[in-house]
Amino acid sequence: MSDPSAMTLGHFQALSQQSLLSKKRVFERAAEAMGGALNLCSETIYRALLAREKLGSTAIGEGIAIPHCRINDCAVAAGCLVTLQEPIDFGSADGQDVDIIFVLLVPEEATEAHLKLLAALARSFSNAEVRERVRQTQDPEALKQLLVSGDAA
Repeated sequence: MSDPSAMTLGHFQALSQQSLLSKKRVFERAAEAMGGALNLCSETIYRALLAREKLGSTAIGEGIAIPHCRINDCAVAAGCLVTLQEPIDFGSADGQDVDIIFVLLVPEEATEAHLKLLAALARSFSNAEVRERVRQTQDPEALKQLLVSGDAA
């Protein structure tokens, strides 16, 4: 991302090349992983992600979705990047199936930070080179650096 201060994630993890066949399975898998890593209830995360998605698709086009929600007991902004072996329908406005999902959790009170993180992620994923590198990279640390820097070079 062009403004490194815009994305301050207290926690990041990546689940590469997952075989998940629906949005619900993606949400379940991300909720389990994040709940375990952050000592939060995975069911609470799952239900919050589902509730947010019911308001409208979080797919932003070009095979990308950024499901996000606020979690009461979440102390820091947290991200879980999920890449899929096969793209799935996410209700994207461009009609393209999604194979890169960045699940974002933020503390309940983090309204401005939440919006800044979403904007920074959208900017990063708007770069075709970044999208391609994310699709090719499986190392979690390399993925984090790629997204934080937004640098596909």
